[in-house]
Amino acid sequence: MHPPEPNCTPLTSNHHAQSLNCIKISYYIDDGWSGTNFERPGFQRMLQDIETGKVNCVLVKDLSRFGREHVMMDYYLEFLFPEKQIRFIAITDNEDTEKGLSDFVPFKNLFNEFWAKDTSRKVKAAIHAKHAAGECTATKPPFGYIKDPEHKNHIIVDEENRWVVEKMFDMAAHGAGTKRIAQVLAKEKIPTPGYTAYQRSGLYANIYRDAPPEKAYAWSISVVSDILKDETYIGNSIHNKQSTVSYKNKKRLKKAADDWFRVEGTHEPIIDADVFWQVQEQITNRRRAMKDAEPQIFAGLLKCADCGRAMAISSITAHATYRYYNCSRYRRYSRITDTCSSHSIRYDVLYYHILSRIQYWVVQAHTDEQELLQKLLSTTDQERQAVLKKQAAELKKAEKRKEDVDRRFKKLYDDWADERITEYNFKMLSQKYQAEQQEIDDKISQLRATLEKEHQNAEDAGKWINLVKQYEYPTELTAELLNTLIEKILIHEPVKNEPGFKDQEIEIFYRFVGKLD
Repeated sequence: MHPPEPNCTPLTSNHHAQSLNCIKISYYIDDGWSGTNFERPGFQRMLQDIETGKVNCVLVKDLSRFGREHVMMDYYLEFLFPEKQIRFIAITDNEDTEKGLSDFVPFKNLFNEFWAKDTSRKVKAAIHAKHAAGECTATKPPFGYIKDPEHKNHIIVDEENRWVVEKMFDMAAHGAGTKRIAQVLAKEKIPTPGYTAYQRSGLYANIYRDAPPEKAYAWSISVVSDILKDETYIGNSIHNKQSTVSYKNKKRLKKAADDWFRVEGTHEPIIDADVFWQVQEQITNRRRAMKDAEPQIFAGLLKCADCGRAMAISSITAHATYRYYNCSRYRRYSRITDTCSSHSIRYDVLYYHILSRIQYWVVQAHTDEQELLQKLLSTTDQERQAVLKKQAAELKKAEKRKEDVDRRFKKLYDDWADERITEYNFKMLSQKYQAEQQEIDDKISQLRATLEKEHQNAEDAGKWINLVKQYEYPTELTAELLNTLIEKILIHEPVKNEPGFKDQEIEIFYRFVGKLD
């Protein structure tokens, strides 16, 4: 027997059971479960009682209370119940297998399933509309944020834990991996997101209630990784990362990143976007330690100049052990097909070359910052200002001309509407004005893009100089130093010139400013 809804009370159900000379065995309740799901616990308990012979009659309010999937409904009503000699009664639908089900039952089942499908569609549309409006519908906001007490579906920065998120991204930006970050957080006894939620709301009580004290600081690599990859921390909301198979099958499936629904600027960011995307780039290029536990400080930075693949490190032991890099594509496929070339370079040669270039730029930044800035901008400040001033004047002139043409076009239309000019003249002049409008729009777009680029170049140069000035003539390279200053390093194939000698080009692309040497 299936439990009735509020408008069909147990007393009413008992009355129907007594009138049919049935003895009530149990109520089978599935509150909060979809009728399209026949794996719901109450339903499965009923099937078990049927199998053991405890139940020989199922009484429901109506067909929709039994289920909302017509194929499974047909299976139970037409095959399983007759085979098990189970009587089925739907009270309000006036259906009773003892009297014979009516021919309308299949149609009723189809309509009940359609109702579930339509409801699912409407719910999804309502949720999508909330997401598009920048609302957060998650029951628990990401670590570092809390629900806005004044706006139900809005999140604000959790000032109590903001510094933890900032610390994690700062460590990652300076070359620390997820394992290292988790170890530092645990060592410093910083509570995990789960334990923080338990302290505040009692969530995850089954995990933390009787757990040892160290459980509160047991940061996992996966938790750190999820935080570092979450665009929430730059003010964006990402939805539709997962979806169900259908309204019938609630299995969750991960969706490709291209199918995610991204809404930008929905709340206050904690992390600067440049830092976030730098961390994403470093995560993509995982850094692993050598077998001797020495960290690979160049991991993720070295690329083959010809094929673009990462450079892989190896060791050779002859009279002495030394390490070298070569193209990973060459290493993997050279025996199968002719693809790329070795691009081999010794680790110590690369190390001291990069160190010398960084030392040079550090000295330049501390000696004469203004001269370095001008060098980065590839022209004198006076010349650059003159060019910018001329372009700004051209932009102002073009915008003024656009306003004049728009005004003339409007007057032309009014004259044609009032029949003060012929249609032939209107078409001829309108084509002329439209062509000029397009030409002016293109010019304005080009000038604005140029001015914005010049402005961005100056900003980026200033950012890089500030990064360089953080260091006082470094005497060794670290992953933190390299990842802070350098975006990538391209290794070219060596070129032989004299017997026993060869030249090899190394291109260094610095963050914000690109190639300088």
